[in-house]
Amino acid sequence: MQNRITTLFKIEYPIVQAGMIWASGWRLASAVSNAGALGIIGAGSMYPDVLREHIRKCKAATGKPFGVNLPLLYPDIDKHIEIIIEEKVPIVFTSAGNPKTWTPGLKERGITVVHVVSSSKFALKAQEAGCDAVVAEGFEAGGHNGREETTTLVLVPAVAAAVHIPVIAAGGIATGRQMLAAMVLGADGVQVGSRFVASVEASSHINFKNLIISSSEGDTQLSLKQLTPVRLIKNEFFKQVQEAELGCATVDELQQLLGKGRAKRGMFEGDLTAGELEIGQVCALINNIKPAAEIVAELYTAYEEALQQPVK
Repeated sequence: MQNRITTLFKIEYPIVQAGMIWASGWRLASAVSNAGALGIIGAGSMYPDVLREHIRKCKAATGKPFGVNLPLLYPDIDKHIEIIIEEKVPIVFTSAGNPKTWTPGLKERGITVVHVVSSSKFALKAQEAGCDAVVAEGFEAGGHNGREETTTLVLVPAVAAAVHIPVIAAGGIATGRQMLAAMVLGADGVQVGSRFVASVEASSHINFKNLIISSSEGDTQLSLKQLTPVRLIKNEFFKQVQEAELGCATVDELQQLLGKGRAKRGMFEGDLTAGELEIGQVCALINNIKPAAEIVAELYTAYEEALQQPVK
């Protein structure tokens, strides 16, 4: 398939694997890229030297394009940018910050830049900053989320109408039918996160993967809105946060409850009780753990099959 996204990234399928903390290291990114989609290393949970190691291992594992996801609020952002430039990473996805700060410098060095947005207003700002594409991420998504709480069904057509650069739909997409729906809404491609968390190559803990495939509708909820909104599986930690919020806890009290390393404890170390477990609503449709290549192939095959089916 050839369209604006496959041409921009030089990939076979318009499918992007999201850069997720504690889940998307070099093994997952290289496996997805080797399967014809775009693999992404999630830098948000990596120290600078760890990021460099993952980039180099990804280069050794695939000769195809891959990228790095870079939350702009990361404390060592300048070091990450320096490593990305030194290692000649071809594609960077930025989020959680102002794209004007780093986009021009990255593009001067020939790097393709994509920014994640939660509204058409921010999509326009990303376009003005010189971004090559945007990810329109709806309220259904896992991990950190937009405060606007706009769903993918509303966000994607709004962003597609607002900008002229390519739009990648994200949030609640794990099947070929959902991919087709996003494309009909105006997207040029899709970004998939939760489905790849439950992959063989994801660095997320097996306890977390097993919990994902046993989850149902309503098992996740947006939380910690006073800090940075994040969608979590409802475990004991979530209940503590909910009780604190209902009790009108201050920002400082919520920050103290969150503490440090809570996400690592849950998603990477497998503590399903006290850990922070970030995942999207679409986990309700995920019922197995598969190699990343199979996930990519199934997504695109199901997309093509849905495309050929008559409208009922």
